This record gives sequence, structure tokens and C-alpha cells, in this order.
Amino acid sequence: MGWMTSVFAVPRALIFWKREYTQLGAFGPTGDLTVRLYRFSAGLGVIGVLTGLWLGWQVWSFAPWVWLKLGLVALLAAHYIWTGVLVVRARKGEFGESDTYLRIFNEVSVLVVIAILATVVFKPF
Repeated sequence: MGWMTSVFAVPRALIFWKREYTQLGAFGPTGDLTVRLYRFSAGLGVIGVLTGLWLGWQVWSFAPWVWLKLGLVALLAAHYIWTGVLVVRARKGEFGESDTYLRIFNEVSVLVVIAILATVVFKPF
């Protein structure tokens, strides 16, 4: 859940960081908070993925639905890595993405998480 907080919060924080950077013309407190949140939660993401792999192997013997879940988690991890790319760019003062792009980008992670939860609850196969 700690990783999920960052998956949802960092893209949203980038919107506020972009606005702050436009006003200040420099790296401000929102940027610092965003970078720290991303770094901290990266470790939580690794712990979450490793725990999920262990559970998939030990408890469910990699049932077919577990493979679907792992694929969706890989998609979420790719989303998180791209978020990191955006954070690194923002740290350099490069905000190429629009607010609309960042809002849609943020909602994509919500849809993937809903799919993950549905897979775990309903175990479709």
C-alpha cells in the first residue's frame, strides 16, 4: 500500500510542482517532496513485488490468474518507472507534459489497480 500511495500521488504532485516552478522559476518545496516520495516508495515497490512473487509461488503455485496479476503489476511498474523519468526531467526544470496529460497519466494507474484487484478477488481462471 505504501508503493500504491506513491503510484497515485507522484503524478499528481508533478502537476503542483509544475505550477510552483512556473511561479518561482526554481526548484521549490513541492519538488523536494515529490522527489523524496518517489525515492522512498521505490523501496516499498521492490518489497511489494518480491512479496507478491513469493506468495504466487508458495501459496498459489503460480495459478493462471496469478500470471495475469503479475502482468498487470509489471504494467504498473512500467508506469512507475515512467513517472521516475518525469520526476528526473522535472528536477532539471523540464516540464514538457501538459496538466491534462499528467491527469490522464495519473488515472491510468487507477484503472490498472482496479484490474489487479478484480483479478485477485474474482480469480477469472
